[in-house]
Amino acid sequence: MSVSSTRFTHRLAQPADMPVIAVLMDLAIEAHLSDWLDPGAVALSHSIMGLDTQLVEDQTYFLINDVGSSEIVGCGGWSQRATLFGGDHTSDQRRPTLLEPGRDAARVRAMYTHPAHKRRGIGRYILTLCETAARNAGFDRVELMATISGKPLYEASGYTIIEPLEAARSGDTVVPGWRMGKPLI
Repeated sequence: MSVSSTRFTHRLAQPADMPVIAVLMDLAIEAHLSDWLDPGAVALSHSIMGLDTQLVEDQTYFLINDVGSSEIVGCGGWSQRATLFGGDHTSDQRRPTLLEPGRDAARVRAMYTHPAHKRRGIGRYILTLCETAARNAGFDRVELMATISGKPLYEASGYTIIEPLEAARSGDTVVPGWRMGKPLI
């Protein structure tokens, strides 16, 4: 893969990284979504978002560091499985079926930026890594599930809305989401 950055380095996540990834995800969910959603919707977001160990096992999940630092400042990955979003704890969202390049769209999954490092290009860097890896695996399109806080980044990166969704609902509390896509060719 020939993705480079002068600001960040990346590596594939390993099973030993999972506790650090889980902490980063919780911090990011709380900080980024609280600017957009009420506390009930942020709490509900925790129930549908989080660590998907399948991405780590498939070796398609990236950890991002500032150049010269070992601190993880972001994470995200792509998948050739049908699951659109959700973590290990959301079994109702899991679809481990392998997608077919040329017919199906690869998935960009579980992108998170440490709150202290937001708006520095980490999200765009992760998208570039994921898009390049999916293209190299033969996919000509990618899809993702956008949160309300991530949607502006995805739109600015060329993604268009396929359909709006309720990512989660509990009574009157709703977590909005958008299935978005982008061609890779």
